[in-house]
Amino acid sequence: MDTEKGWKPIEVDEDREAISHREPGEEFLFYRAVAGGHISAVQENCNRGAFENLEGAGHLSDNPVTNLRYHFVVTAALITRFCMEGGMALEEAFGLSDAYIQKMDRCADLAGIVLLHDQMALDFAGRMRSLRKSAASSRQVAEAIDYIYVHIMDRITVDDLAEAICISPTYLSRIFKQETGVSVSEYIRQRKIDMAKNLLRFSDHSLVEIANMLSYSSQSHFIQHFHSQTGMTPKVYRDRNYMNNWNVNREAEHEGEEDDGAVTSDSAS
Repeated sequence: MDTEKGWKPIEVDEDREAISHREPGEEFLFYRAVAGGHISAVQENCNRGAFENLEGAGHLSDNPVTNLRYHFVVTAALITRFCMEGGMALEEAFGLSDAYIQKMDRCADLAGIVLLHDQMALDFAGRMRSLRKSAASSRQVAEAIDYIYVHIMDRITVDDLAEAICISPTYLSRIFKQETGVSVSEYIRQRKIDMAKNLLRFSDHSLVEIANMLSYSSQSHFIQHFHSQTGMTPKVYRDRNYMNNWNVNREAEHEGEEDDGAVTSDSAS
């Protein structure tokens, strides 16, 4: 084998105008929303045209349509892997990705590619929501799980949930525990902490903001729940996982924003 034909570093055109790439936080939150089956969050991202806004996303081709095609393929690949990580079967995930990329290859303009991107994201998200609901064997528990995913940012009580699916709170509590292995309240806490983890890893929202977004009664209540689920405070989790540690030199804007302090026994919901 001729070693001279082996690897060589690519020569970058230093005269080309430098592009400032945006941090991946918002995109990762989008991928997590798809994989989590959070259709409303995915729809909101699509409605504001996040995919077609390529400022800071990298210049992959001088041809605008080809450039968006490349970004579509990257997005499809990442959504596929996030959804497989979330439990989607390998063949289903890759089959969907291949089908959408083939459809995209037949799109003739930017608008068509953007529309197909939105359809793909919502399709994956809808399938992931159905996957979450399939953990339940009864219609009532499936509806309860769906309600929790749709309203994860709201304050959800057992009474509210039971009223929404037209059964008694006592009956809901009993069948939910039977089918999922955890109480309704514990399931809601787990899903809220899952969302909190994503926000801590991929956003710059403060702990106060995240607590408010997830409808906790106070920051200390949020910290208490987070610690009980993960064994660490939100600040420690963020310090260890923020942007997967890709941006270890981020500005110290969180420094002093809040002192985790001791995990309290605040019992407000």
